[in-house]
Amino acid sequence: MSTFESKPVSERVREAAAWVVERARSVAIDEARIPAYAASLPAAAPAPPDPGVELLEGDREARAAFVLCLDAINFGSGWWPTIRKRPGRSGYFTVAAGVTERFREEGPWTAAGLVAIEPAAIAAALGQDPGHPLMADFAATLRDLGAHVEAEHGGSFAAVIDAAAGSAPALVDLLAGWDAFADTSTYDGREVPFFKRAQIAAADVGRAGLAPELRDLDRLTAFADNLVPHVLCLDGLLRLDLALTARIEAGRLLEHGSPEEVELRAAAVQAVELLAAARAAGPAPLTPAEIDAALWNRGRGHRYKSVPRPRCRNTAY
Repeated sequence: MSTFESKPVSERVREAAAWVVERARSVAIDEARIPAYAASLPAAAPAPPDPGVELLEGDREARAAFVLCLDAINFGSGWWPTIRKRPGRSGYFTVAAGVTERFREEGPWTAAGLVAIEPAAIAAALGQDPGHPLMADFAATLRDLGAHVEAEHGGSFAAVIDAAAGSAPALVDLLAGWDAFADTSTYDGREVPFFKRAQIAAADVGRAGLAPELRDLDRLTAFADNLVPHVLCLDGLLRLDLALTARIEAGRLLEHGSPEEVELRAAAVQAVELLAAARAAGPAPLTPAEIDAALWNRGRGHRYKSVPRPRCRNTAY
C-alpha cells in the first residue's frame, strides 16, 4: 500500500484535488478573490430541520437507516431535468421527500429488504417511472448498501455508525469501501477520489445527532458535486475556458471522468479549502463542510438556478 492509499479518505480527497488544480487545463481558481469572498460568507447557521424531507421521529436505528439510505442515493443531478419533481421541490428534495414518506408511512427499509429491492419499488416510493434509468441505479446502490449492512453489521444501520467509534473520517473510510458509495476518477493517470456521498453521510450523521460524540468533522472536504462549482463560477472564483463554458451554456452533458469534469470537482474542493484557510484566522472560522453548505444553499437561489449548470449523468453526485 502506498503512502497516499494509507491516508484517511478525506485527506486523499484534499491532496488529490490540489494536485489536479495545479495541472488543470480548463478550470482555474482566481485566488486573488479568495480573501474578500471568504470574509463575505455568513457565519455557520445550520438550516432548521424540515420534516417534509427528513425523518425526525423514530428510534435511532430507523433514523440511521434513513440517513444512510438517502445519502447512498444522493446522486442523479444529471437526470433531474427528466424526473417528475414535486411542487416547489428540486430534484434532490423530490427524492428526499419520497424516501421520508416511505419511511414514515411504511416503516424503514431494512438491510435484508434492500438486498433484493427492485427499481419498481424505488419508483413507487419516489413517484417516478419504474423504467427511468435512475431507478435502476438507485436500486443497485441500495442492494449493495443492504448487502454490506446485513453481512458486516448484523443488519443494523446504527451498528455501521458505531463501527466508526466516534470518528467522522473513520466512518467515511468505512463507507468508501462499499460500491454503494464509490466515487473515484482518474486524471493524468492518477487516482482522484472524491467520495462526496460518503463524506455527506458522516456530516449528516453528526447533524442528526446519531453519534453525539462524533469528532473531526472539520477534516471533511467539500462535497464535490455540480452545484458548488456552478456557484463558484458565477461568483467569479472559478474561471473556465471558452470551450467548457460553451458546452455548459449549451446544456450539453459532461462525460463522467473526463478531464473537464474532474477539474471542476477538484477546483471546487480546493477553492473551499482556500476559503476555509482564509476564515481560520478570523473570529468566525468555517469548516469546509460548513462552507459547502453555504454555497449549496446559495445555489438554490434564482440567480443560480436561471443559468445552465454543468450536468453529468453518473452515480457519484
